[in-house]
Amino acid sequence: MRTRPCLTSEDAHRIMAACKAEASRNSWQAMIVIVDELGALLLAERMEGAAPISAEVALRKARTSAVTRRPTKFWEDRAKERPGFLTFPADMMLQGGVPLTYGGECVGGIGVSGVQSKEDEQIALAGLAALEQ
Repeated sequence: MRTRPCLTSEDAHRIMAACKAEASRNSWQAMIVIVDELGALLLAERMEGAAPISAEVALRKARTSAVTRRPTKFWEDRAKERPGFLTFPADMMLQGGVPLTYGGECVGGIGVSGVQSKEDEQIALAGLAALEQ
């Protein structure tokens, strides 16, 4: 039997703090969601001013990146190249979700929604960097 890493509550809170700091530094209001490797919700926060719909979008981005082990930007680009990928069972194919990897294993995902997609991803990448520290 092998042992694999998993996200702790402390990890999720550290990731969330880094994401919120990046959003605040840029005066962005966003919804930030952290899920485990199966896409189950661990932590979510909607910053003041973020649109209500961003909650569902961020969750779907986080789940997609966790279960596919790829950034949602990968799926967005793939669908542009080959529209058949729109039927792929990924939940959300818009930039702003990144998988959380630790020790070569996917341990979860971050999904962000509320600003431009590239800015959503910038916020998520700040959280990923906090996990890697």
